[in-house]
Amino acid sequence: MEIRDGLFYTEDHEWVKVDGNFAFIGISDFAQDSLGDIVYVELPFEGDEVDEGDSVGSVESVKAASEVYAPIAGEVVEVNEELEDAPELLNEAPYDNWICKIEFEGEVDGLMDADAYREFAE
Repeated sequence: MEIRDGLFYTEDHEWVKVDGNFAFIGISDFAQDSLGDIVYVELPFEGDEVDEGDSVGSVESVKAASEVYAPIAGEVVEVNEELEDAPELLNEAPYDNWICKIEFEGEVDGLMDADAYREFAE
């Protein structure tokens, strides 16, 4: 299982890459491996205002469906439309394929760094 340094993680197995006031949200390698072959991704809408913990879409596999939650509050400013036609990209390269980009203000409090997530995922 790959856990990339330089990202933040949630207990629901989302990863967060912070770039200034923007946060890219995706699912971890642990999550995609647990789900199995991903066949559908439901994306949020650009312009949606989300609170921390709100659903920002879902990922469906041959085994299960799982909600993707916003780890921070803000506005969805972009979605990864490639996933609509190729949801399997989340299996192939989960850290290179984000689900949505959220503009936020403040800090990313309460998220785990890579070391803490490694401990959590064991």
